Amino acid sequence: MSEALIATRDLALGYDGEAVVRDVTLTLTAGEYWCLIGPNGCGKSTLLRGLLGLLPPRAGAVDVAPRLRDHARIGYVPQRSELNSALPTTVRELVELGLVGSHVLRGERRESVRAALAEVGLSELATRSFWSLSGGQRQRALLARALVRRPELLLLDEPTEGLDVATQKALLATLDALHRSARLTLVVVTHRLEIARERADHVALFANGRVVAGPRDEVLA
Repeated sequence: MSEALIATRDLALGYDGEAVVRDVTLTLTAGEYWCLIGPNGCGKSTLLRGLLGLLPPRAGAVDVAPRLRDHARIGYVPQRSELNSALPTTVRELVELGLVGSHVLRGERRESVRAALAEVGLSELATRSFWSLSGGQRQRALLARALVRRPELLLLDEPTEGLDVATQKALLATLDALHRSARLTLVVVTHRLEIARERADHVALFANGRVVAGPRDEVLA
């Protein structure tokens, strides 16, 4: 039986005294592919922050598997880079930032960065400025920054937002390959129902501050 990585029980999350989502109960099990779906502003990113430990529960609880509690084996891909665009940053330097605070030995860091860039198809752009990349290439660089830690669980916040159709398909195909080859557990925030229907095996559907979560076919029915 696969192991539970993160489980929530009657979880409520919010800001400034107001709950954005409430009564969230779900279990992320190793090897699953989850999509968090719903309209903009419904609380998908809020739940992601709660799973990452960045937002304390207003009620309920988030239980994390012991080996993941230091978050070293959890990867996160934001919608866009939080770096200051005035800072000159190469693609390699951006990816290496993913190792800050990790347990990867100094002598192994170069190989870890090389492998992560290869996984997302950016090996040839390692010395390019991150800011010179296209939107799709930037998203792949952010994905490589998350993968450089060799995570067991990867959370992505609207990874296809703002990308053209061909670039979206290529990025989703890369995620599919990671899920299959490494059995990487994925949690993808999206407002596009077709991504959940075609790719996920589990879904959390957001509506009116509530969340219905479970196997894809049951939830979407």
